[in-house]
Amino acid sequence: MQTVHILSSQKVFRVGKIVCLARNYADHIKELGNEVPDKPVLFIKPATSIIRDGENVVIPAYSNDCHYEVELAVLIGKFAKNVAEKDAMSHVAGYGVAIDMTLRDVQSELKAKGLPWEIAKGFDTACPLSDFVAASEVEDPHNLGIRLSVDGMLRQDASTALMMRRIPAIVQAISAIFTLEEGDIILTGTPAGVGSVQRRSRLRAEIDKVGCLEVGVK
Repeated sequence: MQTVHILSSQKVFRVGKIVCLARNYADHIKELGNEVPDKPVLFIKPATSIIRDGENVVIPAYSNDCHYEVELAVLIGKFAKNVAEKDAMSHVAGYGVAIDMTLRDVQSELKAKGLPWEIAKGFDTACPLSDFVAASEVEDPHNLGIRLSVDGMLRQDASTALMMRRIPAIVQAISAIFTLEEGDIILTGTPAGVGSVQRRSRLRAEIDKVGCLEVGVK
């Protein structure tokens, strides 16, 4: 069982599902040669994919091209089904830093065949995740610097202001399809600058006013 907590609180949240939004930054869509979606593109990582600060991503033997993607994580604090955008933020308990580890070669092969690509996104250790800060401590989650470095070299450097769909719209869209429960987590997409990592690399992800996360790669 995976749990997370908010740093300023004693409350512990049992993680249910991790719902991820793909293609939410225009420059990232462009760098991968994808089309801009007219509807949210969603996929799910299991809670078993979570690792914490200081732990290691383990690249599966079936991949030779593992990529990093830094993302703002949103912790759901209460039941949400068919939530209106105007009410969506009341369901957010906190914010964290996540890295969506992606087996790009596996994903590309499966997409080309029209097959699901969960094994490229949901493998064990595929979701490094920080602790969370309370939503009340982040004045505007849509105006935060977001960065990722590999072995001390800055690779992603952007702002959550570049998100094409903002958190209220994301919660509205997801809750119309998947019921969101306390402890569920939403990953809101990654900016441009993604790339591959090698075994023995060190990743550092940080989001202003939210926190930082460091993991190794094995």
